[in-house]
Amino acid sequence: MEDDVLQTIIGKAARAARDRLGLTQAQVAEKASLSAQVYGRIERGAMMPAVPTLRRLAVALGTSPGELLGITPREVPRSEEDFPPDMRKAVGLMRTWSDGRIKAGCEMLGILDRLPMREEETVSE
Repeated sequence: MEDDVLQTIIGKAARAARDRLGLTQAQVAEKASLSAQVYGRIERGAMMPAVPTLRRLAVALGTSPGELLGITPREVPRSEEDFPPDMRKAVGLMRTWSDGRIKAGCEMLGILDRLPMREEETVSE
């Protein structure tokens, strides 16, 4: 993901969280130990916050760094229960496979992963 895209994602998520809390940019900036100008640039997507700043923003906004980064549960499931049904089925099948079959399956997945994805194959959240 390009930095400018990520900056925009962070900015939109920060603004949405701030709006939910009914805070001003100056209030969030103060809570996160930032100047109002710096926070405003982050929220407009014009500045990439450093990791410590991202953490302070998450705390100030009462959200997770993952939410600010636009990370979805589909991208990083916490447990198998968070997997989509087809993925749970695949994992269940693979549990019964031998080491050789798992290796072959991983090679096949690598080949599929390198193929261009058609628009109808994309998953929308």
